[in-house]
Amino acid sequence: MIKFHALSYSIISSFISCILRIFYKGSFQLCFISQVELIDPAVKGTLNVLRSCAKVPSIRRVVVTSSMAAVAFTGQTLTADVVVDETWFSDPAVCEKLKLWYMLSKTLAEEAAWKFAKENKIDLVAINPGLVIGPLLQPTLNTSVEPVLKLINGTQTFPNITYRWVDVRDVANAHIQAFEVPSANGRYCLVSRVAHCSEVVKILHELYPTSNLPDKCADDKPFQPTYQVSQEKARSLGINFIPVEVSLNDTVESLKEKKFFSL
Repeated sequence: MIKFHALSYSIISSFISCILRIFYKGSFQLCFISQVELIDPAVKGTLNVLRSCAKVPSIRRVVVTSSMAAVAFTGQTLTADVVVDETWFSDPAVCEKLKLWYMLSKTLAEEAAWKFAKENKIDLVAINPGLVIGPLLQPTLNTSVEPVLKLINGTQTFPNITYRWVDVRDVANAHIQAFEVPSANGRYCLVSRVAHCSEVVKILHELYPTSNLPDKCADDKPFQPTYQVSQEKARSLGINFIPVEVSLNDTVESLKEKKFFSL
């Protein structure tokens, strides 16, 4: 695996010239700095990679890591009977109105990718994971696992947020299958379960009954609703989603092993 600065077209081109497959994971920052610092790298970085790929005949397919952030923010009310699937695209106007800059950056980046792929006849596949949890490979804390650490590490309240949870091992497997399976095409939503933080606290309490978990929400507003995300297309890649209970347990054990906290 090669790491490179996606805003440098010349560097990307020099790496890509002899590669058969490309997995581009794009931007991932959830700690917002500014609109420009999120959107420009997301869009320009994606296009730089695709422009380089378009010049290399040996590249058979490009797999781009997008996000459920580019799927679920349409402005439609999400309730228990709503099923989100790959046909959904987040509305940039909705994201901008609500100042959801990360969601906007992922939406614009994926839109740009599909437009470029169509114009240049690139075989593109997009992987759209939710909030990725599970065992950590790196010694540093990543932003998607941080919400779990906060819940298990003595915070007094849990946020009024509903997340789309998915295990990192399923995400990795989906990327591999998206390249290896000849019929793979389009987008793939990756969500094991949609669950409010209150539900996650209950799961963590069952797993770690002696831990100091929050027992109240950070605000008095109604809980953000849960809804469904279709798993049908992901299953066509052979993805059998790891239950969120297993993912949470393995996340906590990994955080303990890397000494981010102790129970």
